Amino acid sequence: MGAALALGRDLEKAGVVAAALLAATAVLGPNVRVRAMATAGALGLTPVLLIAEIWNTPQFRPLRERPALALALAAAGLVAVSAGAWLVTRRPGLLPVAAVAVLPFRIPIASGGDTANLLVPLYLVIAAGAVAVLVADLRGRPLLPALRRAGWLEWILLGFVSVYALQAVYSSAFPKALEQVVFFYVPFALLFAVLVRYEWTSRRVAVCLGVLTALAVAFTCIGVVEYATRTLLLNPKVISANQFQSYFRVNSLFFDPNIFGRFLAVVMTLLGGMLLWERSRSRIIGAALCLVVLWVGLVLTLSQSSLAGLLVGLAVLGALRFGTRYAAAAIGAAVAVGLVLVLAFPHAIRINVNSLQSLNGSTSGRADLVRGGIDLFADRPLQGWGSASFAHEFRRQKETSDERAAAASHTIPITVAAEQGVFGLALYLLLLIVAFGRLGRGARGSPPRAAILAAFAGLVVHTFLYAAFLEDPLVWALLAVGTALAAAGGAGSARAAAGRAEASPAAAA
Repeated sequence: MGAALALGRDLEKAGVVAAALLAATAVLGPNVRVRAMATAGALGLTPVLLIAEIWNTPQFRPLRERPALALALAAAGLVAVSAGAWLVTRRPGLLPVAAVAVLPFRIPIASGGDTANLLVPLYLVIAAGAVAVLVADLRGRPLLPALRRAGWLEWILLGFVSVYALQAVYSSAFPKALEQVVFFYVPFALLFAVLVRYEWTSRRVAVCLGVLTALAVAFTCIGVVEYATRTLLLNPKVISANQFQSYFRVNSLFFDPNIFGRFLAVVMTLLGGMLLWERSRSRIIGAALCLVVLWVGLVLTLSQSSLAGLLVGLAVLGALRFGTRYAAAAIGAAVAVGLVLVLAFPHAIRINVNSLQSLNGSTSGRADLVRGGIDLFADRPLQGWGSASFAHEFRRQKETSDERAAAASHTIPITVAAEQGVFGLALYLLLLIVAFGRLGRGARGSPPRAAILAAFAGLVVHTFLYAAFLEDPLVWALLAVGTALAAAGGAGSARAAAGRAEASPAAAA
């Protein structure tokens, strides 16, 4: 029995690595057919891995004991994906809008003994789009232009995913690593592979921004109602926390006020980019009003990490629009105001630099998490403790079985260092450098690219203070759209240069 279980676990580990490599091949494959077959393999393998992992859990018992219901649910899922694929085949332009429209929606589903808040609507959209695109590619009648030649960003991004899967093999929290690969890395890589093939015209960008803004305004209205009634719709942990605090945090339809705040900060940054370059008075007024509404929602989340991300995004926009000197002056003024507040109201600042306990309390326990993560990295600096192992190893280090002791380090670089060692940390840092290079090159001359760069910068800062980098579909979407716009801008510049070269002999004659 033990040998059978060990064999089953070994097969699961091999499957996780295979799924990650298939997702990487879907982006990096040498030709259309190879990429299409890799996409099909990833789509087929990931649900098999998930079912194998949760097959013997109590949460799966109702379906295990009622195979007819399981088959009915599977058939319903296949029908939904098939219908979506047919619709995408008929109207390919619907896919990006649909993906943007379902990005924030999570549904609580029990798996592996825990309740996971999963992006089920987004998974259905990704599957439908991927099926439509791969079938059209295999038939020789592609719906979208051929995937652009992969650059350093794609290789490093998918290399990080592949390394994460490999390091899951020796992780003490393999089930959690499996969930990360199946629920986030593989589907989001397929989303990237599809979105990057689209031509992101001004109209398509505007429509997607409009959808995001409408969602953000709707979520903010729900948050205002929560605040007014002192009731929350979701997440018992936040509800319990509000009962024992002098303040009240809202999370709208999100399960975490910080994730809600992150979404609002990204949308506000994108709107700010439109506002800075827009010339239409009616659109400027409309964007400004939306920003006022979203600011109310952001304040009600009381998310300091989201506010920091927004400020960084706006600083990047200011530097791109008005120049770095003006942005530096604005940042300096903000820092000066902050220092004045600290000096004028010292009792309002709870941090005591001479007391680690006070520092830990003022940062909601994150200082302790960071210190614990650094200790974990120091104990095993080369290979790390394995993917998704931070919470398990932190609890082991603290000699506690309390599941609430740590869910994450809330600082992505610390998490990567502790889990994946020096090599993983170097790959992560290289990914950031290459991503900012890809998004930033030529962004000053393109308002959409400037807004995407600023939003990405704000997201990265948020991950430094909270959690979830490549586990957030917004990161993959921003990278995909930014990559497509950069490629289109590069092609336009090349065509313009060729036109000038052809015209110069004529002019000389």
